[in-house]
Amino acid sequence: MDQPNTYLWYQSLIRPSWAPPSWLFGPVWTVLYLLIAVSFGTVLFRVYRKKLKTRFAIPFVLNLIFNFAFTPLQFGLQNNFLAAADILLVLITLIWSLKIIYPKISWIALLNLPYLVWVSFATVLQLTITYLNL
Repeated sequence: MDQPNTYLWYQSLIRPSWAPPSWLFGPVWTVLYLLIAVSFGTVLFRVYRKKLKTRFAIPFVLNLIFNFAFTPLQFGLQNNFLAAADILLVLITLIWSLKIIYPKISWIALLNLPYLVWVSFATVLQLTITYLNL
């Protein structure tokens, strides 16, 4: 992925007036990835140690896959449509993750509320950008 071309491409997109500045994404995702590492790591470790059933890991693993796919889809392929579909899958699997884990380990669901808020916002933003750039 060529950084200058990626930056220029993103800057050329029509974005809503309420879109945050590009520099904000790095710090926000740094904090969120720390929360994700602790909470998702805890779930996966407990599944590995047989303290949780494997079914609890499925939405968390899918969420990570879809989360990590977003940047290559959006910026590598420069494909807003695929990025929009992917961010919807990130949101769906995150909600599924939090719903399934809350009865067992509520602090993990609560720790991920900032992630849920950001992904909800990012979903609306991506869908808006996709629409504006049809």
